[in-house]
Amino acid sequence: MLFNSVEFAIFFTVVYLLYLCIAHKWQNWLLLLASYVFYAAWDLRFLALIWLITAIDFFCGLQIEKSKDRSTKKKYMFLGIGSNLLILGFFKYFNFFVLSLQHLFMFLFGFSGDPMFFHIVLPIGISFYTFQSMSYTIDIYRGKVNAAKKIHEYALFVAFFPQLVAGPIERAERLLPQVLNKRVVTLQHFCDGIVLIFWGLFLKVFVADNLALIVNPIFASEPKGQGLSALVALYAFSFQIFSDFSGYTNIARGLAKCMGFEIMENFNLPFFAKNVQDYWQRWHISLSSWIRDYLYTPLFLSLRKFSTTSRLYASLLITMAVMGLWHGASWLFVLWGLFHGVLLVAYAILKPALFDKIKLKSQAAKALWTLLGIIFFFHINLI
Repeated sequence: MLFNSVEFAIFFTVVYLLYLCIAHKWQNWLLLLASYVFYAAWDLRFLALIWLITAIDFFCGLQIEKSKDRSTKKKYMFLGIGSNLLILGFFKYFNFFVLSLQHLFMFLFGFSGDPMFFHIVLPIGISFYTFQSMSYTIDIYRGKVNAAKKIHEYALFVAFFPQLVAGPIERAERLLPQVLNKRVVTLQHFCDGIVLIFWGLFLKVFVADNLALIVNPIFASEPKGQGLSALVALYAFSFQIFSDFSGYTNIARGLAKCMGFEIMENFNLPFFAKNVQDYWQRWHISLSSWIRDYLYTPLFLSLRKFSTTSRLYASLLITMAVMGLWHGASWLFVLWGLFHGVLLVAYAILKPALFDKIKLKSQAAKALWTLLGIIFFFHINLI
């Protein structure tokens, strides 16, 4: 059930009219049921998967909160993390890892064996809701949030349908209180939500889908597009991807706002980034901030025996490799992530040695320098 489909328009209209007519307690039950219907419309079989993840992390959250012993808290936190990663790893990466091991054995020993592959259907949105659910147990362990006491309220946090299948990845400290507390829906909320929905639909349907008509034939041609056609495809693909992702996020934010929820902005003019660090503060903000808080920072702190510089560079490279793998089960995605890791390391080296020493006096010179940085990084990012 796509956001830009007639079926979804009917679905949301019915849910929204019912939502406005009932009390907060029943609103949560309605939204939970609606979220499961929405997810089941993609594939009914995977409802069991989201129920399993919800049950595990709800249980682990309660155990972490009530445990007095730090080691016990840590045990349940790792149980939650491990369960999510195991489920995500099996459904998204099993065949990728098997194929990679086959190639490794072929390279090292000259034989490949007969690897076992499964015809696994990738559950829609699994990369998003596993990360969202995983952060919940970590935040309880860190003392940032309290555990939910009612499983249906926590289940709504995990499965909230506007951001279930394509993000943004919300945190419990931000979204869970909005589930637990009574929400106020005003005319201003509705109007702001409608604006976001229509802006998102414009980006998705008018911009992204029309750019796809340019991009797909060039990328599908044999040989692949060359010269001017390849350049046009690269530019068009960049704006297609942005409009597709950003459009979907804006629709999600608009739907949530109509119901009195506030979910985070996920894209903030990323093509105006003047360097790679600025880019990752603008592009897929919910994911980049998640990776920073739950992977980069713990990794950096765990490498205490190394110098600060070595810790910084290693953490950036490992983090960005994982970022690439999150986007897709392919070594090309890993290489793409490492490429951005190298850019971040290069920027960390050059910033104090070069960029911080450039002192521009006039506003015109500063504006020109910023513009050159935006143009340069935009084209580096096309690679």
